[in-house]
Amino acid sequence: MKILVVGAGATGGYFGARLARAGKDVTFLVRPRRAAALRERGLRITGLGEEETLTPRLVTADRLAGPYDLVLLSVKATALDGALDDIAPAVGPGTAIVPLLNGMAHLARLNERFGEKSVLGGVARIITTLNTEGDIVRLAPVASLTIGEQRGGTSERVEAVAAVLTDAGIDTHRSADVVAAMWGKWVFISTLAGLTCLMRGTVGDVRAVPGGQGFVTALLAECAAVAAAAGHPVRQKELDAVATMLTTDGSPLTASLYRDVTQGAPTEAEQVFGDLVERARGLSVDTPLLDLVTLNLRVHERRTASAG
Repeated sequence: MKILVVGAGATGGYFGARLARAGKDVTFLVRPRRAAALRERGLRITGLGEEETLTPRLVTADRLAGPYDLVLLSVKATALDGALDDIAPAVGPGTAIVPLLNGMAHLARLNERFGEKSVLGGVARIITTLNTEGDIVRLAPVASLTIGEQRGGTSERVEAVAAVLTDAGIDTHRSADVVAAMWGKWVFISTLAGLTCLMRGTVGDVRAVPGGQGFVTALLAECAAVAAAAGHPVRQKELDAVATMLTTDGSPLTASLYRDVTQGAPTEAEQVFGDLVERARGLSVDTPLLDLVTLNLRVHERRTASAG
């Protein structure tokens, strides 16, 4: 299977490295600056006792030719527009695109550009970041992918993609309702990013103060209410697991969106929160806490844009 990994950041870089290490036919589509850094230092993964450096096969958009059998689309949601043009030469009649973006809006954009039959649903659960040198740093052991057909059920191509990922040692799940799984991830990331961004602290910081646990519970309930109203309720067992994770004493856990905020960088505020509160309005779901998070992040985005 000929695989194109779009982006070699904290998510795509990690999963692409696992595929490359297993001897799969993997190429990373990256920007020229990232390509130069990777050629100089290699693709490095560190953290949790892992120290590894690979020499990845790279291509930039101006030299991309296809088609590829599998495209793992792992870019920030804010970079989707450019990525759609970049990957076009790689997409042929038999290409399967697996997006690993936050939120849900990207599905409609990909379907419109390449056709629903080319686009699978995908969920990445991983906690990694890039350090100042561009190395991938693992912050927690979790690292899994969930894939499935948008319309549900099973298919030969899902089985084929899952087999390749699993053979590379990636914890891979096949979902008969991947859209629901994507909503579940959206509920989780919105709650985690909402509480850490609004409170400017870690999960442990929020948990340690009076009212912290109640805030987490209320924010999670709002996010879950939107998902339920949209027809994709998150199972109570999953909600309980999220609540436990986000109210753990001393937890250093933060969201990647929070790390962007603290670094003064642009964020996925509109894709994660703006879209969610807009859907809530259309579904007549009250979300005062999500509205507050969205307002807070929009102020950050305006300030960041003004600073250049």
